[in-house]
Amino acid sequence: MTRASPGLTIEGSASLSGDTLFAPLRLDLVPGGWTCLLGGSGVGKSTLLRLIAELPTGAEFSGTIAASDGAPATGRVAYMAQDDLLLPWATVAENVALGARLRGELSDPARRDRMLHRVGLAAHANKTPSQLSGGQRQRVALARTLMEDKEIILLDEPFSALDAATRADMQGLAAELLTGRTVLLVTHDPAEAARLGHHIAVMRPGGLTHISAPSAMPPRNVDDEETLHLQGTLLKQLMSGGAI
Repeated sequence: MTRASPGLTIEGSASLSGDTLFAPLRLDLVPGGWTCLLGGSGVGKSTLLRLIAELPTGAEFSGTIAASDGAPATGRVAYMAQDDLLLPWATVAENVALGARLRGELSDPARRDRMLHRVGLAAHANKTPSQLSGGQRQRVALARTLMEDKEIILLDEPFSALDAATRADMQGLAAELLTGRTVLLVTHDPAEAARLGHHIAVMRPGGLTHISAPSAMPPRNVDDEETLHLQGTLLKQLMSGGAI
């Protein structure tokens, strides 16, 4: 992709069974950059992702979702859920290329194989999900999402099942392969948001608190002073707003 993807603005409120899920808010996704969203469980972070992806939520949303270029987001979004959602009877390679198959398109085996190599799963291409660890399954789901090559990428806790070293590697890989894409990352990890975010927001039932990102461009060094300071600031924000 030679130009940055469009920004996206989500503005409105949502309720669930008559109870407020999240109060009126406005979240602007950085065009061609990473917006990181943190917050306690149950405040509606995953619901926001599913609303953008036009997936069922069970919630009633009152508001608007609009791309900065005025075009519909439909067909331009790739979504990675908290659960890996791998087909249990399909191989790793088949799961990674699933999007093209569902659309009735020809897959790109060479690109698929390169993606499997990048996420460290080339040797597992012919295995089924039951033969993988939880972290390996999550890397398959990440590779499948990256294969979609969409303008707007929605990631719901994409690295949560990975050990610390692999998590850092996959963060760097995602940042590299998604350069120029508009990314919304939901995470419970302050260190992850501090390392990856161009824009960072903490979500509470009453709305959003926007936090300034460090001056260094992501992915930032894990021992960068500004990044470490922001990590502490975000943790304090989360602690003041309830359990994460």
